[in-house]
Amino acid sequence: MTDDVKKVRLDKWLWAARFYKTRSLARSMIEGGKVDYNGVRAKPAKDVETGAVIRLLQGNIRKEIKVIGISEVRGPAAVAQTLYEETEESVRLRTRQLEQIRINALLAPHPDSKPNKKERRALISIKYGEH
Repeated sequence: MTDDVKKVRLDKWLWAARFYKTRSLARSMIEGGKVDYNGVRAKPAKDVETGAVIRLLQGNIRKEIKVIGISEVRGPAAVAQTLYEETEESVRLRTRQLEQIRINALLAPHPDSKPNKKERRALISIKYGEH
């Protein structure tokens, strides 16, 4: 399954390593400039080599990974995690980003339930100044 001699496209490798759910999504992220291969903007057909450093955006989280295995088949998550390792700097930044997201979620108001009809009318009255 993992063979260093094999040539695998970047979009296919990102899909096989389970960073993106579909190959077309991986391709669009690469074409959109969300993926850097060894510090340079890459094309989807770029061949992946072991030891390469890839910076990518997964959701709202930026990750920096080092390629340690090559595969063109999408297997279980446990196998996919053996294809790369995340850099220590990336783990620190990701942890900080997740903490910031968590803090922002606590600061945003989240009511326990949806307002009923009377409460909605009161909110509209407050918002638009109707009596």
